[in-house]
Amino acid sequence: MTLALERYFKIGQRGSTVGQEVRGGLVTFLTMSYIIVLNPLILGFVQDSEGNYLAGGAAPNLPAIAAGTALVAGVLTILMGAVANFPLALATGLGLNAFVAVQIATRSTWADAMGLVVLEGIAILVLVLTGFRTAVFHAVPTQLKVAISVGIGLFIALIGFVDAGFVTRIPDAAQTTVPVQLGQTGQLSGWPVLVFAVGLLLLVALWVRRVRGAILIAIAVTTVLALVLDGVLDLGARSADNPGGWALSVPHLDGFVDVPDFGTLGEVSLFGAFGSIGVIAALLLVFSLLLADFFDTMGTMTAIGAEAGLNDEDGIPPNPERILVVDSVAAIAGGLGGVSSNTSYIESASGVGEGARTGLASVVTGLLFLLATFFTPIVRAIPSEAAVPALVLVGFLMMQQVTDIAWSDVEIAIPAFLTIVLMPFTYSISVGIGGGFLAFLLIKLVVGKAREIHPLMAVVGGLFVVYFAIDPITSWLT
Repeated sequence: MTLALERYFKIGQRGSTVGQEVRGGLVTFLTMSYIIVLNPLILGFVQDSEGNYLAGGAAPNLPAIAAGTALVAGVLTILMGAVANFPLALATGLGLNAFVAVQIATRSTWADAMGLVVLEGIAILVLVLTGFRTAVFHAVPTQLKVAISVGIGLFIALIGFVDAGFVTRIPDAAQTTVPVQLGQTGQLSGWPVLVFAVGLLLLVALWVRRVRGAILIAIAVTTVLALVLDGVLDLGARSADNPGGWALSVPHLDGFVDVPDFGTLGEVSLFGAFGSIGVIAALLLVFSLLLADFFDTMGTMTAIGAEAGLNDEDGIPPNPERILVVDSVAAIAGGLGGVSSNTSYIESASGVGEGARTGLASVVTGLLFLLATFFTPIVRAIPSEAAVPALVLVGFLMMQQVTDIAWSDVEIAIPAFLTIVLMPFTYSISVGIGGGFLAFLLIKLVVGKAREIHPLMAVVGGLFVVYFAIDPITSWLT
């Protein structure tokens, strides 16, 4: 069995072992399993234009959304591992799910909204099969690909700090202060933040000592600490009235097994939105979803490949077409599963940090997602404060690539800088890529080097202009 796995996944050839892949897959799951809890919170409480909830009719049905989220993530992550042999996990895309809930479902029905998600996935799949998506990936300058990886590193580190409550947004309507602050009040307070700090310090100590399984050990230890603290102090969930509570899930173990409810599956009306909100508006919404999905995945696969040492000299990971095909199918599957578009997760970098180098890690992650449909109480017991220290460490690891950018060459340094800083500052991978691309094109035109611009980069630049101006364009057309 082990020999067959070695041959199929080329484990030894990529400098890994079966043990490393299993650990990496487990760490990736633990780092991104929060989506099983968070996706229902984003989708489950929004009423569509007819007053219905997703999979719930007149009342929210969070368990069904959680089960559907885990099921689709599990199947597609296994597919990524088996078909593309790449350590990349997929699940419902954050940001995309909020867009679907707020911008689409409230103007139509949930079935109509998921129909647009399916259409977006089909459009991306066509772009992959015709070679356009892969060609764009090859047209991007290598140093911009490096900048994308570095920017994503800063982005996921910020995600880790925010999800732990170490960094928070300042509720300042008058906008008289900086937008973010340390802790809830400008100072660190609350037991959950302490759990995060202990986890991060433990992880750093284990990492510099080169302890095998450092990320996994840190998550396990801090989860136990969180369970003990909440059992004694009953801290509850974080809210305006309880700023010292847990961020995404309360570490309370209330059982081990739940029977899954897959009520979201098949809740799709493929062209319903064209009738409910109009053809032009529906097409513009599909375009917005498509462009965000298109470049998020391009950035993510580049960053994961670079961190794993799998990219070639042009910054291209192995089997890029297969990776992009599976990612496109994931968008379709997310719509058909009624849980919003599924996409590649940058949290996969935590598994790479633990040693994952092949698709076997993705298969492990996917199987754990499938098990999670039955064992959601265990998954819910892991608070984000215990898992996100891994994101901060991985952010550091990805930041190390910044030395590969020629900072003395302003023609590439300014676009690279904008790519890097816009991702964490706007909380969006696509915005960072778009800002960097447009700056690159502008500078080449200004210095009289238009001939150095790849035609596909010019096409993509035009698409990003539309993307950034989508609001006024939508208002004008509709």
